[in-house]
Amino acid sequence: MHVNEVRTRAKALKLSGIGKMRKADLILQIQRAENHTPCFGSEQGKDCPYDDCCWREDCVRT
Repeated sequence: MHVNEVRTRAKALKLSGIGKMRKADLILQIQRAENHTPCFGSEQGKDCPYDDCCWREDCVRT
């Protein structure tokens, strides 16, 4: 997902301070706001159990 799409999603959630955040940090904030495990880019990505995660493709590349 392109960083602009991530920012749009963050804005929809009314997250603040998103203008200067890196993509990975934005995704972690979105995961927290949506009450999901904030795991993007973590070691968990190697054995991620969340097959339906919208961030999965980017996460496993990180």
